[in-house]
Amino acid sequence: MMERSTIPNVITVGRIALTPIVAWLIFVPTFTARLIGFILFLIAAFSDLWDGHLARKHGWISDFGKLLDPVADKLLLGATVLPFYIISHRPGDENALPIVGALPLWIVIVVFGRELLIPLIRGFAARKGIVIAAGKAGKHKAVWQNIFIGTSILWYALRSAAAHNGWHSGFWHFWQQLHGTVFIISLAVAVALTVYSFVVYLWSWRTLKTVA
Repeated sequence: MMERSTIPNVITVGRIALTPIVAWLIFVPTFTARLIGFILFLIAAFSDLWDGHLARKHGWISDFGKLLDPVADKLLLGATVLPFYIISHRPGDENALPIVGALPLWIVIVVFGRELLIPLIRGFAARKGIVIAAGKAGKHKAVWQNIFIGTSILWYALRSAAAHNGWHSGFWHFWQQLHGTVFIISLAVAVALTVYSFVVYLWSWRTLKTVA
């Protein structure tokens, strides 16, 4: 029988297992495949909240979970944002993201640059006896990133359906505008919080280093 204390780690491993499936489904240009990818992404995103809640509530926090959980988050981020970048740079309106068209390279660099640099900064600080705790800005950043990612997957799913079924109704045009608005707001907030949370980490490191 599985011990209850291992449940958060099992959920995290399951999230990692879903990651390549989500990435593959995004590349399949059909409504069904991308809709399933959207649903699986939601499961993965909410499981991240659930395993964290269980670990904190019941004290089921382990070194394995501390190591694996951020890895799972970064893998899911890479398995979605990189496909968006690749697909959006392909020719054809069906491959374009709303408003921005092709996802700019600088956004990809900012998002992944932050995810790569923060662990390096925290590791370097830890070797000097300085602990930089995760802040609220980073948590809010993750929420808005998930909204941006979910909105993008659903956008591609609906665009696949529109291309296959020849949607040209007024409601479809209205929906594209509404969907595009949610997309661009979530993307802008996610990028802003990515930069802000990185600055907060740098400032915390500078302050703690000065105190130490």
